Amino acid sequence: MLTGAHAIIYSAAAEADRAFFRDVLKLENVDVGGGWLIFALPPAEVAVHPAQHNDRHELYLMCADVAAFVAEMKKRGIACSAVKDEGWGLLTQLTLPGGGKLGVYQPRHPRPAVP
Repeated sequence: MLTGAHAIIYSAAAEADRAFFRDVLKLENVDVGGGWLIFALPPAEVAVHPAQHNDRHELYLMCADVAAFVAEMKKRGIACSAVKDEGWGLLTQLTLPGGGKLGVYQPRHPRPAVP
């Protein structure tokens, strides 16, 4: 029934953030016209958390070794927050060139099989 998911990051500096995803994270991409890039992501998962209000969604990227990820970002001049042990994973936030924050974590929870 479903063939994938499409996530959107809104940015005050979209060109800079697109360059980050292309040049730093090295995500495969396609130009759909006028420099508008759509990036491939690794296998994904979705969780539904209880909340007081609807219509709030979050995007996190996952990695196998958050300490190595933070070290690589530091080499490239990308700021990351201190790593927090959240129990379910080790979490950092990187600051995109456009100023937005993006969570990246090393999961400790079981992962579903890739379809």
